[in-house]
Amino acid sequence: MPTGRQSRFPRSSLLAICAVLACGCTHGQATSEPGHAHVFFRVQAASAIPAPISGRLLIFLKQGSGDNEVENSEFRPSDTLITAKEIHDLAPGAAVEVDADQLAYPKAFYDLAAGTYEAQAVLDVDHTYNYSGRGSQDWVSGVLPMPNWSPASGAEPTLTLDHHPEVNPRQAEMLEKARDEAKPGAAQLEEFKSPLLTRFWGHPMKIRAWIVLPPGYDARGKTAYPTAYWTHGFGGEIDGALTFGLRLRRRMVDGKMPPMIWVMLDESIPEGTHEFADSVNNGPWGAALTTEFIPYLEAHYRMDARKDGRLLNGHSSGGWATLQLEVNYPNVFGGTWSTSPDPSDFHDFTGPDLYAPNANVYRKPDGSPWPIFRDKGKVIATFEQLARLEEVLGPYGGQLASFDWVFSPKGKDGSPEPMFDRTTGAVHADVVAYWRDHYDLAHIVETYWAERGAALKGRIHVFVGTADTFYLDGPAHKFEAVLNRLGADAHFTYIPDRTHFDLYRVDKDQGGLFDQIGAEMYAVARPGSNWKPR
Repeated sequence: MPTGRQSRFPRSSLLAICAVLACGCTHGQATSEPGHAHVFFRVQAASAIPAPISGRLLIFLKQGSGDNEVENSEFRPSDTLITAKEIHDLAPGAAVEVDADQLAYPKAFYDLAAGTYEAQAVLDVDHTYNYSGRGSQDWVSGVLPMPNWSPASGAEPTLTLDHHPEVNPRQAEMLEKARDEAKPGAAQLEEFKSPLLTRFWGHPMKIRAWIVLPPGYDARGKTAYPTAYWTHGFGGEIDGALTFGLRLRRRMVDGKMPPMIWVMLDESIPEGTHEFADSVNNGPWGAALTTEFIPYLEAHYRMDARKDGRLLNGHSSGGWATLQLEVNYPNVFGGTWSTSPDPSDFHDFTGPDLYAPNANVYRKPDGSPWPIFRDKGKVIATFEQLARLEEVLGPYGGQLASFDWVFSPKGKDGSPEPMFDRTTGAVHADVVAYWRDHYDLAHIVETYWAERGAALKGRIHVFVGTADTFYLDGPAHKFEAVLNRLGADAHFTYIPDRTHFDLYRVDKDQGGLFDQIGAEMYAVARPGSNWKPR
């Protein structure tokens, strides 16, 4: 998972948007109670905008003044209210009225006390806010000061969409440096048109990755290198894959990691992350990777084209992706080193047991809420709050919706069947049965152990913190118990007090765990080499 949007956390998974949760939420479809007037905002498109604009209009409101931006915060989740409205072809100079209490999070706007507030509007033109936050093509208003404002009284606050979001200068500088560093012999972008995915979607579809090369790589030489296939978590994308891959290359240059090729895979799609799973909704990503893209790469780069020369690593949703690739393609890959993976045993789906009688992801059997996001032992947000937030931000691209797109059967209307009822939290047992048979990795390993066990034995490595931000240590323990019962010789490491976002830290080195992972991978690919860090 992540989550926290990529701009805020060093992106990983469940749960990278989770982190943007708010607390104390009422149902996203807030309705006015008797005696309460709704709160309205007026949003207009600046006359200078060159053409009509469409998308999901979001309005953010919080107490205070003087901020350059109004947005929700992962660690102060109850501070900001959000409302939303889909708009179509709003002409330059035209305006639209938004009823802030038809759809509100975390509570109805009319319920606010009078005070000093500030507001900002964002038009999410390509419906990606749920995944990655404000995009460069979105339209935003300035921050509107609202001193002595009282809900539903006085004139409607007016917000004008008149500019695109400002580029984060630090992020822009980092990306520019990364692209300068990605010279021939260091990193190469590959965008491979997949016949399988193109046929599934009916239009051209590409697998994208940065190929990060070890120091001394010679395309005309005879040396073949072990290859690690890495992928990001929820909220990640191709630019982040490059930045991250170059950090690994620097570790190789410094002698901290062995010389290997790293394929930094992009698993982001408009629906969330496809996780290189073969899915009836997203398409045959696993098959496309293993039967099309990897053979293409091995024909163009000096890769060790053997099972033991192909290794896997990923974090969060990327951790689950690499786990499932090893489980489902055990004769292609020689091992996975998955960190903080999303749930691999659905008896613990970040807490809720999806197989329990009358299972509910909002409420425990005693009626208390299921938490989903914690920090330093404190519950920051619940499963229900994440679902309510996604409802306001839009029914696409969010973490929970992304799970449905990967795991669920296709519904009669062509969209994925939801795993749970968004109003009540009740789990749909028929959908969970499909999830179990196709994506519960513990169940799959146990079911197919007779035919896959020999290829999987000793090949599964998992690292997770005991204080994982999204409670992912729980399902890891359950998956480990199944593997131990099977005699799988799996290697699970639980790092004391580490969270989802500091798992790789060793002493003061934020990426130190990669040195251990790289050395273990190299020992599989080059047994007896006795490679040692410099």
